[in-house]
Amino acid sequence: MAFDPNASRSGHKNIMAITKQKKAELIVSMKKRLLGAKSIVFVNFKALSVAETKMLRRKLSADNVGYFVSKKTLAKRVLGDLKAKGGMPELPGELAIAYGDDLLAPARETYAFQKTSRDKGSISIVGGIFDGEYKTQAEMMAIATIPPLQVLRGMFVNLINSPIQRLAIVTEEIRKKKEAQV
Repeated sequence: MAFDPNASRSGHKNIMAITKQKKAELIVSMKKRLLGAKSIVFVNFKALSVAETKMLRRKLSADNVGYFVSKKTLAKRVLGDLKAKGGMPELPGELAIAYGDDLLAPARETYAFQKTSRDKGSISIVGGIFDGEYKTQAEMMAIATIPPLQVLRGMFVNLINSPIQRLAIVTEEIRKKKEAQV
């Protein structure tokens, strides 16, 4: 099939193979991005508009999470070199990868965007690598719903504070009863 510069205007898709040199460059770039990542999320996306994709990238970038779209064959080659434990989950549909130095942020922020309503497209988490180990969709969804560290700290403080408050209330009630008896 010859390249047709007017194909996009006529409604036909341009199907061009990536050269070996370009594939090698993409693989090197992907390895560089993913080697230092503590958490990698495999994202299936369908019909996201350019505006929605920009919004997702901005949201992820604000939390120091990288995001890129990849051919599955190239991604599998790079992921195989990462030496993660376990088996790679199935990667259906179109593949994007979110990654970062924070263990929770890539999954949590991708999940947060997944829940927002959009006009056309959708994204979904299909698996990932967490702390050097492949995880299934269900495991990554569980990780994605863990609250941020500050929220967990607040929950911990409330948990510790609750018995102390109850003790103070009981002590106050005992004091009131004793005063009423005197």
